[in-house]
Amino acid sequence: MKRISVILTMIALSAIVLVSCKDKASDKKETAKEQKRHQHGPDGAHHEGAHHEGDRKGPPRGGSPEQTKTLEEIGGYKIGEVATDFSLKNVDGSMVSLAGIENAKGYIVTFTCNECPFAKLYEDRLIALHNTYAPQGYSVIAINPNSPENEKEGYAAMQARAEEKGFPFPYLVDEGQKIYPQYGAVRTPHVFLLDKDRKVQYIGAIDDNSKSPEDVKVKYVEEAIKALQAGKTPTITLTKAIGCPVKPSRG
Repeated sequence: MKRISVILTMIALSAIVLVSCKDKASDKKETAKEQKRHQHGPDGAHHEGAHHEGDRKGPPRGGSPEQTKTLEEIGGYKIGEVATDFSLKNVDGSMVSLAGIENAKGYIVTFTCNECPFAKLYEDRLIALHNTYAPQGYSVIAINPNSPENEKEGYAAMQARAEEKGFPFPYLVDEGQKIYPQYGAVRTPHVFLLDKDRKVQYIGAIDDNSKSPEDVKVKYVEEAIKALQAGKTPTITLTKAIGCPVKPSRG
């Protein structure tokens, strides 16, 4: 009887230990759930303030301003290809074509717009580029590729912006948004430097610092123009454009 009593006591103690361990495991599981719920919310969405080792930080809101697609993916002109001429309406009501620009030794075709912060940052630099190099045969030809569905990018807004900034170069409407896909412009601003035969010699950004002209180290467009003036091929022919994505029509 004594042995049976001891055995029953041991069985009872084992049962108590098992229940206790199970309860602790359950408590840990519930605690983990509560922590996850606190960090992610009941819908599983990640809330601010929840940080984990190894979390990958994504691009800033609105996406990265840097061009992400390659020339092949974009499907526009490549270096050395001849760009098709165009005839587009200027803010003064005249029609402008590359062939109509007298004494041209090249063309600084720039896709830009009214509202993009990056386009605005480069307006003064585009004016300076034109004032410096147009007398040498390299004019800026600015084209707004954005859909006029947005009134702030429409023709009247373009006229107002050109007058406000005193653009010394043409500012053209891409009627029907037919020209920017041919060139392969995906950002504003996006520059295509052509030689006198309209061969594409450089594609990309104006320089290497969009936010601070004082801190620019490499002036890509100017360096490419100087190379062409010297009868050479530009050292840098392709960079990633930095700016806002071109906005196509919703229709």
